[in-house]
Formats: sequence, C-alpha cells, structure tokens
Amino acid sequence: MDIREFVELSTGKWFSQRTVHNLSSGQLQAGKSDLFFDLLAPTDPSVIKLCSQQAIHPTADSVFALSTNWNGSFMDNPVKGSTVIVFIPDEDNLKEGKVLQENGLPTRYIMTDNDILTLITESPDLYAEEKLWFLSSNLRIHSSILRESNRFTQASFRSAIRMGAAPELANTVSNAQAI
Repeated sequence: MDIREFVELSTGKWFSQRTVHNLSSGQLQAGKSDLFFDLLAPTDPSVIKLCSQQAIHPTADSVFALSTNWNGSFMDNPVKGSTVIVFIPDEDNLKEGKVLQENGLPTRYIMTDNDILTLITESPDLYAEEKLWFLSSNLRIHSSILRESNRFTQASFRSAIRMGAAPELANTVSNAQAI
C-alpha cells in the first residue's frame, strides 16, 4: 500500500475509542469520537494554502489530502474540531514524505512494507511517533508515543470502526483481513 491508497481507504465516517496513559502520573484517560475524513482535491484552497507555505505546487500526483472533523468526548469533556492534512510524497516515492497540517509541527511519514503508516514529529523538546494500520478495510488501529525533554510522557491506543461501506479502491489493501 502507498500513501494514496492509505488516504483513500481512510475516507468516511468512523467511530473511535481511545485510551491515553500518562506515564508520569500513571493516570489513564479515555474518550470516544465520531471521525469524518473527506478527500480534498489539490485545487482545494486549504490544500493550496498549506502547500504554498512550503513552496510546493500541488498536483494530483504530488499531494494527497484529507479534511478531518471530529466530535466526541474525552474524560467526559466535549471535544470538537477539524483540520486539513496534506501528504506530500518524496519525489518518485509514495512511501515516504512530508505531512502538513494547519498549526502543526513539521512531520514526516513512512509507509512500511507491512502497510503501517508511521508519522514522526520532532522538535528540540518533543518527539511524537504515531503508527496507523488497517486490520480490515473497516477497522483501523492507531498507537502513539510522546517524548518530551528526553523522557517518555504519554502512550495512547485508538481503534476506529468504519460506519458504512469502505470506499472502492483501484488496488486492494494487501494486508486487510475480514474480521
């Protein structure tokens, strides 16, 4: 699977549950959300805006973008928001590249041979690594770790179940299995 296929397979409405473990305090936190992912064209104004900040001219072969909206609760508090995510593959390699987000730190992605999308965000005082993969076309898993000031401070796990049918893809998901 490459980033184009991963982005396409991510579209739709999902129900997500997550658990966050604060490694410093030992506190566990939980939440649930409805997630909505929609494909965005390279000509979408929000995609053009994010790309122009990096001096990138978006084309159908050079960027793959999603708008993301969520509505739910975390620790019994309502959460709602949205963002745009743009994946920019390295030249001639859809398995590695940059990730742009509104108000986000520089992030890179790596798509492994076993179809796991790894997102890595780094700054002098922060390291975040997220792994996302599909167990089937309707079940997606997400785990992450966060390290601040050279010590791990948080680990999380999220599962998301698609609400409705999976999108039709040009290629099939190689490791997706029926559950």
